[in-house]
Amino acid sequence: MKEIILPWPDRKLHPNARVHWAVRARAAKAARQYAWTLGWAHSLHREHWPDGRIDVHIMGYRPTARKTDRDGLLSALKPSLDGLADAMGVDDSRFVPHPDIADEVRKGGEVRIQITTGEQA
Repeated sequence: MKEIILPWPDRKLHPNARVHWAVRARAAKAARQYAWTLGWAHSLHREHWPDGRIDVHIMGYRPTARKTDRDGLLSALKPSLDGLADAMGVDDSRFVPHPDIADEVRKGGEVRIQITTGEQA
C-alpha cells in the first residue's frame, strides 16, 4: 500500500465552478503535473502493479467548514488521479475509487490517497 498526500483540489476544477475552459485546462494541467511529480518522488513507477483493479481510497480533509460532496471531490481530483496513473505506468481505467470526506477541517485542506491492489487488500 502506498499513501500520497495531495493538496485540496483547486476550486476551478470542481464541476460546479463556472470558469472559462482555458482557465480550467491550466488548473487541470498543473494538478496532473503535480500529482505525477509526487507519484514519481514516491517511486510509484518502480512498483509492480499486477493486472486487475487498483483500489484508490481517497480521504478528503476540507479547508473550510463548507460542505463538499464525494462525487464533486472525485471529479475535481480527476487530473490528479490521471497524473498518479501516469507516474505508475498504468491505465487509470483500472482505478476503483473509494472517496470519502472527513468531518475534520484542516488548514489549507488535503487529500490522502491510499493505493492498493487486490493482492494487498
